[in-house]
Amino acid sequence: MTIVAAPRVLILETSSRTGQVALAQGDEVRGVRPLDEARRNARDLAPATAALLAEQGWRPRDIQAVIVSRGPGSYTGLRVGIMSAKTFAYATGCALLAVDTFAALALQAPSSVPRVDVLADAQQDKVYAQSFVRSTEGRQSSTELAIRRFADWLAARQPSAWVTGPGLLKWATHLPTDVPKVDASLWEPQAASLLRIGLARYLAGERDDPWTLEPLYLRPSSAEEQWRGRTP
Repeated sequence: MTIVAAPRVLILETSSRTGQVALAQGDEVRGVRPLDEARRNARDLAPATAALLAEQGWRPRDIQAVIVSRGPGSYTGLRVGIMSAKTFAYATGCALLAVDTFAALALQAPSSVPRVDVLADAQQDKVYAQSFVRSTEGRQSSTELAIRRFADWLAARQPSAWVTGPGLLKWATHLPTDVPKVDASLWEPQAASLLRIGLARYLAGERDDPWTLEPLYLRPSSAEEQWRGRTP
């Protein structure tokens, strides 16, 4: 296994409302292209990647690693992003590295924050929730990712915990005024935080298998739930 000290990296973030495609070399993000939220990620992602590669004068086979967010998040977006990353890794032979979206979001909280809860909307008055605490390595999860009723999460929340994540786009107005929130500009995952986690995995020699990597969903999509609940 060849490990390049400052690899050329493609970053795909499709879990949130507005996805991103980015290129980096080592720990430096060289270019970012937002994906138009009014259009489908599948239609935007390949042209955005091609444009970024052309700007840097890189070819697809110059990329040593592709980093992709694996969720939780948009069902369609995650499918598109992970399938695109797997296809790119297979076609070019580069490393494939998936990053838990909530870990990236927790990393975006100010370093002075001791504990942060990450939320995403799970519909039906529920949220995806996971807590992270500050550590010498950045942020470490202190609870398992789970789907909870928003009211239950709020009742059990640690008083010192700040809150972040795309779930605040819906739930921020339901929080008591004394609950501290990370700045709204950091509620969705950014390429730099995905890079920091993915690059550390790459340099440690870790890799994900293109044949077995799947999005992190926790539950079926609403369409799948409706299909399973249909009357015979």
